[in-house]
Amino acid sequence: MKKTTFSLTLLLILCVTSIWAQGPNNSGTYYQAANGKKGEALKTALFNIIKNPDVVSYNGLIDAYHKTDTRTDGKIRDWYSNATNYTWNDRNGNASEGAGWNREHSVPQSWFSEASPMKSDIVHVLPTDCYVNNRRSSYPFGEVGNATYTSNNGYSKLGSCKTSGYSGTVFEPNDEIKGDIARIYFYMVTCYEDRFTNWTKGSAT
Repeated sequence: MKKTTFSLTLLLILCVTSIWAQGPNNSGTYYQAANGKKGEALKTALFNIIKNPDVVSYNGLIDAYHKTDTRTDGKIRDWYSNATNYTWNDRNGNASEGAGWNREHSVPQSWFSEASPMKSDIVHVLPTDCYVNNRRSSYPFGEVGNATYTSNNGYSKLGSCKTSGYSGTVFEPNDEIKGDIARIYFYMVTCYEDRFTNWTKGSAT
């Protein structure tokens, strides 16, 4: 191996090792309490690590979206529609899809009685089209069998659930964000492990 190649390889190994060891805020110990845990014990260990999230105010979410949900063209990202081109001032229009955007609680805030800090936790409060958001209402997410509503370009839909075990109405987001939604829900039941069991409508029944 040439000396130059060896040096670059060694540098890469040292950088990766350094990043791995640091953890958030260069702590090196952030997830230490979760080491070796599995199943419920792992989830509870993670809860104890993240249970006091630093959330912004509900109004502060709008400014925060400039960092988290700005598209490459400078417009705001829409989680429920791919037919919108919102500027930051196009808020709250509800006449039709594309008329305006608002803040959507992916875990409906009626489930937890609009309590804080869940109400303004940006991990699950997302910018979405007002009209499509209203069609979603507080229905749980699920796979739709017979659709009663479909957003433009078939991006998201509402209808009867086709998954065995539940026959009610569900809202199905687009395939490209289903993984994100699943991770959001895992975060919510982990971060708020001591609260979510008391949420009045926190399950599809």
